[in-house]
Amino acid sequence: MTRRPWVVGNRWDTLDGVDPETLPRVSVIVAHYEQPAELARTLSALSVQDYPHELLEIVVADDGSAGDVRVPDGVILVRQDDRGFRLAAARNLGVRASSGDVLCFLDADTAPEPGYVRELTRLPALLPEAVTVGRRRHADFSGIAPETPVLEAVVDRELPEPTWLAQEYARSRDLLDADDRSYRFVIGAVIACSRRLFDETGGFDESFSAYGGEDWEWAHRMWQAGAVLAHVPTAVAWHDGPEWAERSGSGLERANAQTMTLVSSIPVGGSAPRGLLSDVPDLVVRLRGTHTPEALFIAVDSILAAFPLARVVVDATMTAFAGDPRITVDDGPLDARVIWELDRPVVVLERDWITERIAGLGTGDVGGVDLVDAEGSSLGVLRSRRAMRRAVRWGTSDAFESHRAVADGIHLLRSDPRVEAWVGGWGSRDQFC
Repeated sequence: MTRRPWVVGNRWDTLDGVDPETLPRVSVIVAHYEQPAELARTLSALSVQDYPHELLEIVVADDGSAGDVRVPDGVILVRQDDRGFRLAAARNLGVRASSGDVLCFLDADTAPEPGYVRELTRLPALLPEAVTVGRRRHADFSGIAPETPVLEAVVDRELPEPTWLAQEYARSRDLLDADDRSYRFVIGAVIACSRRLFDETGGFDESFSAYGGEDWEWAHRMWQAGAVLAHVPTAVAWHDGPEWAERSGSGLERANAQTMTLVSSIPVGGSAPRGLLSDVPDLVVRLRGTHTPEALFIAVDSILAAFPLARVVVDATMTAFAGDPRITVDDGPLDARVIWELDRPVVVLERDWITERIAGLGTGDVGGVDLVDAEGSSLGVLRSRRAMRRAVRWGTSDAFESHRAVADGIHLLRSDPRVEAWVGGWGSRDQFC
């Protein structure tokens, strides 16, 4: 029986203990800038991996180091001009020079243990949608020869691991319970994915030109494309030096700069602005058809009152909508973390129930919800981007579950609702439904 190339939701645990029948060719992309000793150590560690050497390709992507960059025979070296910090561009350059079906990313100052590649690439070899992150530990390698085996070099030199990261991996069961903000736990120095998903999502965003954020933006984009996130604690690589939080001068200013960079590209609660509109909305509501002006007005107004940062797409506009950029008339494709499609106008009288459903959609096994009222009439359909991307990729909707739910606080509007009661805030349900 042929194994399906996907799992439901983020359920990578269903493949625990399963190894690929045929090992793929793996390309390890090592990003480097002005760290010759660290690079030598990492390349030495890669030379003794327990993954079949004939299936392992090493590519060093240099971000404009001055002078020569020395690599052993058999290692591919690609370089780009020094135009500032361009880690994202360097990684993409390395990918273009590689040929593996699975991509494994390392930084030059992060040396892997012998089983690292095998452990980190198992899931991407089984699941094209898997994005795995290894365990980055920290040690002081000063004075240690680069050719010293990693497990020997770290003896009595271990530095503290970031507590926040360990706590989040424990809380999320190694990202099995990942959600829309779990991109924060994907560390670019120790990640792997399939070339297929990497190419499909466009690689790293080369507009990043300062330290930090490019891996989180990439991880969020992969997640939204339907990726399966998994932390692999047995895939260990050692970073030379302390975690950023332990270094002087790396606190508030750097954190603020990274957050400000990401607010426009990750429009999810807890990451996006709280009041400003983002370029890409988290929720798009599509109300199709021709409706009375009264019903259309109350429907759109109630939806935007419940979801102030949403966009609403209608078939016909009206004067009352003219000054609101959140309302558009457009027959183009819809794209948002969640899309709510409606054929009839509804009024949202209580937002708590629908807010909770929209916030969690696509983070577990459920990717779609058919909304109905107590009488069974349709109140629209919720669909997550993750579920829709997978359905297109695999030609089936089975990679996420869908269910039917009786909505609380949402009601169908009649054609002649009382607008005065709505705007005045004194109308009960019978004034509208």
